[in-house]
Amino acid sequence: MRENSSDKVPESLIAAETARETPAAPVDRSRWPRPWAQLKFFTFQPAIFPRMLGEVSSGAKPGDLVTVYDKSGKICGTGLFNPRAKIPLRVVCHAAAAVDESYFETALRRAVELRRGTLGLDALTDAYRLVNSDGDGVSGLTIDRYGPVLSIEVFSLGIVQRLGRWLPLLHELAGTRHHLVRVDPELAQVEGIRGTMISALGDGPGGPSPRRVKIREHGVTFEVDLEEGHKTGFFCDQRENRRRFAAMVGEGARVLDLCCYSAGFSVSVAATGRATEVTAVDLDEAAIEMAKRNANLNRARIRFVHADAFAYARQMQKNGEQWDAVILDPPKFVLTREPAGAAEGHRKYQDLNQIALTLVKPGGLFLTCSCSGLVSLEDFEGHVIKAAHRLNRRLQFLDTTGPGSDHPVLSNCLESRYLKAIWARVF
Repeated sequence: MRENSSDKVPESLIAAETARETPAAPVDRSRWPRPWAQLKFFTFQPAIFPRMLGEVSSGAKPGDLVTVYDKSGKICGTGLFNPRAKIPLRVVCHAAAAVDESYFETALRRAVELRRGTLGLDALTDAYRLVNSDGDGVSGLTIDRYGPVLSIEVFSLGIVQRLGRWLPLLHELAGTRHHLVRVDPELAQVEGIRGTMISALGDGPGGPSPRRVKIREHGVTFEVDLEEGHKTGFFCDQRENRRRFAAMVGEGARVLDLCCYSAGFSVSVAATGRATEVTAVDLDEAAIEMAKRNANLNRARIRFVHADAFAYARQMQKNGEQWDAVILDPPKFVLTREPAGAAEGHRKYQDLNQIALTLVKPGGLFLTCSCSGLVSLEDFEGHVIKAAHRLNRRLQFLDTTGPGSDHPVLSNCLESRYLKAIWARVF
């Protein structure tokens, strides 16, 4: 979250602290249906951290669906409870009445309908975010659809316990045949998710998931490595930005893709045939190999460079090289709220943008991205502006975008708007 630059404490924070410190009136909990959890103060936030959580009914087990009460004893929602987790309570539904397990089926149906019905994504691609955790009211569950495969990331014990019941429905709704479930090992240990729980989920109706699968996106073909790829295997969130960037590259342009990963931007540009030269750079050797396969699938002419983006950009700066269009899409630099670690990540954003800006021809296109949820758009924009002004260059901002509509955000969880993309011409 962005820190307030003023010495004045916001009234909203004063109100929150006052509400926390004001003793609550005695509440009779004896008639509350178990299991339940009570908040110390009211919030619409789905993630309830330990300092926000009050009393919990005796006998409430890890993974239980609990009715959530506010400090005055009124029902304010329903959530998944796990006392050992860093987020011990994930509120999936804020309402004045409790919901039961059928809520999840409703939420999943609604999520799939958004993508396949309202947005009509199947006509454009067979790779998209099918369930977006808090954005779809299923906190702790992220599902990307890659052709016939559901690539699933789980962040909650309660989700793992129920996932086996949901998978047949998800395959039916999405028309998929395989699934692959991932859980970060460190998170699994904290949450109490055992390997046997994942293996018990079995295979989809089509049997074990293939390691690699080909997907289509706006007429371009990509190969997704479901086992070795980052996150769920591919970055669906950049789909619309890839198409737009490719459309903005002019005839005969030289294009530089820094931190290319599997060359989504590079291949999209090269596939148009307008650029005379496309250079893609990444430090991850496995990513470069994936990128080369994607180039071959589309007969795209791309020059690949296996190098650190900082080092490569500095060398090109010394060489006096410049490009007509530069895309900078680095990995997440800010991983923690801890001041020292966060400050280092912010410095990396500013430093890398400053070097990259020297490589853009006057009047050229610059697309720079941040996928750090802990970096606000205002802070990221500030880093980019400062980088440009230190070089005595100016930016003509064209737009600010994020992920596609298959990555919805609920109004009570704005911090899940992690991806930020700034479009500018450089003078």
